[in-house]
Amino acid sequence: MIREHATLRQQQELNWAALQAFRTLAGRVLEELQKEHGDGEGEPSGATPPPGAQASGPSGPTTAPGATTDPGDTDSLQQAIGDLENINAHLFSIEALMERIFDVRVPEEVEQKFREVAGELAPDPLNADRLRLNRLLHQTPDLPDRG
Repeated sequence: MIREHATLRQQQELNWAALQAFRTLAGRVLEELQKEHGDGEGEPSGATPPPGAQASGPSGPTTAPGATTDPGDTDSLQQAIGDLENINAHLFSIEALMERIFDVRVPEEVEQKFREVAGELAPDPLNADRLRLNRLLHQTPDLPDRG
C-alpha cells in the first residue's frame, strides 16, 4: 500500500476511505444485532429471536418453559454489542481527528520526499535487480528447506 499510494495526500485519502468503510460496516452490524437481540433494554417490538436465542429483559434472561439455552451465550452477545458500541464511539473520535489531518497541505518537494521514502520502504517487487536477487537467494544451498 505504501508503494501504490506513496504521497501524503494519497495516504490521507486511503486512510479516510478505510475508516469510513470500517465505521459503516461496524455500525450496520451493530444495528442488525440490536434489532435481532435487543440492546440490553428489552427486545424491539415484533422481533423474533432466532432459534436457540433467548430474550433479555429488565429482569434478566428469560426462556420459554422447557427450553434449554445457555445464559453465557446471551451474556457474550450482549458483551459483543457493548464492545461494538465502544468501537463505533472510537471510530467517530478517529474520524474527527482525521478531518484535521486533511487540513495539512505540504509542498510538492515534501510529496516527492514521501515518494522517495516509499520507494525505500516498499520497493517494486518486479524490479529486475530485485528479481535476480530473489532468484539467487532461492538457489542458495545453505538456506533451510521450506518443506
